[in-house]
Amino acid sequence: MATERWNIDIAHSNVEFVARHLVVTKVRGHFGKWRGHIDIDTDDITKARAEATFDVDSIDTREPQRDAHLKSPEFLDAEKNPRITFASKKVEKDGNDLKVTGDLTIRGTTKEIALHVEAYGTNKDPWGNTKLLYAAKTHINRKDFGMNFNAVLETGGVLVSDKIEIEIEIQAAKAAAAA
Repeated sequence: MATERWNIDIAHSNVEFVARHLVVTKVRGHFGKWRGHIDIDTDDITKARAEATFDVDSIDTREPQRDAHLKSPEFLDAEKNPRITFASKKVEKDGNDLKVTGDLTIRGTTKEIALHVEAYGTNKDPWGNTKLLYAAKTHINRKDFGMNFNAVLETGGVLVSDKIEIEIEIQAAKAAAAA
């Protein structure tokens, strides 16, 4: 059994969240500062492990006032909870894809989530660097993590959806071997 570490190439990867605003509009955001890695057992993909850490203060929805509100105690409470983390616990084959189960921690609350992962294998970039490629999706209920703020609209809907969709596209590069 050989385990290889693959560091996520942040410049070519994306983790995006999507919430509904005023019932219909999708508001998208991401974190500008984050890091992660994937440890792959070359003999058994189900023994793989992944970890990622996101800097809450780097949230970006392209609207500074909204970003400030999301960092406030009504949502992510960045001052008391500066990071969001994910650590996988289990990887299962799901046909040609994978199901990655792990712990997501937001605002000091940890919940188990499942990522539905499309594995694209590896590819070489024009400079000969091998990249590991994945795409994944999941969703969470923000209230499960203590983000309860909302406003009821006169038509009966709410300002912000409880359901938050998470979309991930990953390129990872093999870590240099230790000397």
